[in-house]
Amino acid sequence: MRPCPTFLLVLLRWVRLRMCARRWRYSNGNNSRLPLCVRQRWAYLKLMVNSLYYNSLTNSDVVMDSLMEPIFWMVDLLTRWFGAVFVCLVVILTSSILLIAYVGLLPLILNTYSPPWIVWHIGYGHWNLIMIVFHYYKATKTAPGYPPTVKNDIPFVSVCKKCIIPKPARTHHCGICNTCILKMDHHCPWLNNCVGHFNQRYFFCFCLSMTLGCVYCSISGRNLFLDAYSAIERFKHMDLDKSGVPVTGMGQLIGILPPGQSTYQTPPPPYTFRDKMFHKSIIYMWVLTSTVAVALGGLTIWHAVLISRGETSIERHINNKEAERMAKHGKVYKNPFNYGRLNNWKVFFGVEKRSHWLTRVLLPSGHAPYGNGLTWDICPIRKDMIPV
Repeated sequence: MRPCPTFLLVLLRWVRLRMCARRWRYSNGNNSRLPLCVRQRWAYLKLMVNSLYYNSLTNSDVVMDSLMEPIFWMVDLLTRWFGAVFVCLVVILTSSILLIAYVGLLPLILNTYSPPWIVWHIGYGHWNLIMIVFHYYKATKTAPGYPPTVKNDIPFVSVCKKCIIPKPARTHHCGICNTCILKMDHHCPWLNNCVGHFNQRYFFCFCLSMTLGCVYCSISGRNLFLDAYSAIERFKHMDLDKSGVPVTGMGQLIGILPPGQSTYQTPPPPYTFRDKMFHKSIIYMWVLTSTVAVALGGLTIWHAVLISRGETSIERHINNKEAERMAKHGKVYKNPFNYGRLNNWKVFFGVEKRSHWLTRVLLPSGHAPYGNGLTWDICPIRKDMIPV
């Protein structure tokens, strides 16, 4: 009796399924013996390789980003590590200027200046110092704002490909902080913090206060710098043109000095070590403050222009590209977050009435900015704020 072909086919399929099941259990058993970190890295490596050719949208930009990713990663890592060093450098340099001002310049001001000028220098200098210290501390310690990581009904414009969470409008990912930042402007290594929705005002006020302080030191100390530089040059010439003839122990043998007469001693210099250090400190203070005033002043002006336009540093590049794209179609791009120059400054500083120009702009203030940084649909400007 010959076996039925249908029976043989079913038997063959059963044997094949049994073999596949045994192979699957064997492979899972081997993988389960590997450490979890090894399995995760192997899965991530396979995913990274597959992502290079996962669809037809891969272009030269994607390839270049993939090739440059190790360099970007190294730069972000170094910036994250050296952030604390940059903060310490700011504190040390600022403290050195304060030491010179209090130890060297303040006694000079009290002894030589008239009472009105003494009141001006002491009053303005301490106001500027308070503004610098307050805003720098708040800028470094205030979180810039992060989008929620749990499910919510907040509208979003995209999904972050690194955090895998919804990104609200004006939110961008920071590779150094390794998270998304609300209304991100940039990552500042001198703050060791991102500049975002909740600390952008502190950052700008610190830059403005530091620039004004450096300009004040540079202008008021210009004559002192010129006098100190001339004094240092004069000290150098005095060291070269000291009176007296240097005589060694062979002087008596060659007849320079008569026998029994002692060697001529060089007189001490007409200046002291304290005088020399004072003049060098003045030169150091003027050069440092002038350099910072130029560099930081340019950055402050740039951010003032961005605030007047109602955009951040990142949005500046995005808006330019969007404007060029719409211009090709004969359209004009309009920034939806631009409420007008004056209103942009009111929103930025949180000015709601006239007294706020004093309490929230000219004096240190820890008030929160408008909105929560998640939604930007409603303009925060009220009609009664326009005439302020």
